Amino acid sequence: MPIPTGPGLTPRTLLRDDVYRRIRDTIVRGELQPGEKLRDGELGAWLGVSRTPVREALLKLAEAGLVTAKPGRETIVAPEDPVALAHARTIAAELHGLAARLAAPHAAGDESAIARLRAANARLDSAADPEAAITADTDFHDVVVGLSGNPLLPGQLDTLVPVLLRAEFLHFDAETVAASARQHEAIIETLLACDGHRAASLTRENWLSLG
Repeated sequence: MPIPTGPGLTPRTLLRDDVYRRIRDTIVRGELQPGEKLRDGELGAWLGVSRTPVREALLKLAEAGLVTAKPGRETIVAPEDPVALAHARTIAAELHGLAARLAAPHAAGDESAIARLRAANARLDSAADPEAAITADTDFHDVVVGLSGNPLLPGQLDTLVPVLLRAEFLHFDAETVAASARQHEAIIETLLACDGHRAASLTRENWLSLG
């Protein structure tokens, strides 16, 4: 297994969730490719942690569909599964649509949130590489989820979205990014109009169009 070249974790952040996020992001960005063997000892050495939080992170990554782990056998980065990807996208689209519907009554009165939505979408529209595009897209949808006021949505989405983000990294397409930015602009306008049902519909279309 090639050891990632990015920095490990600082002593203050030796937490299970931090380990999970670092390994997850490494897989999502394609630094660890589908089929790559994952050895908890090597990952622990890279991150400066014991094997226990690494094993816990790998189990969580398996639940997210990014890792294939079988007791007594090797653990690998999961190959792309078109069927599982379609299922994840369908559920993520519904949850993000729900977030948009719940956010609509609050959006017009939150100038800071609208400004953050516009800024994220501007970055998406000008993105020239997968890293910039996906960061901007994630920031955009995170604002909407935050406006929804539902504290359960982030946790539910955290299990679904990483496998979708990996697909976007692996199959980056500039035309799809430009189309998504146009869809985002329409979502912003419906949020400003407090039209929750339309915002939900456009958001679902946005997520489903990425397939």
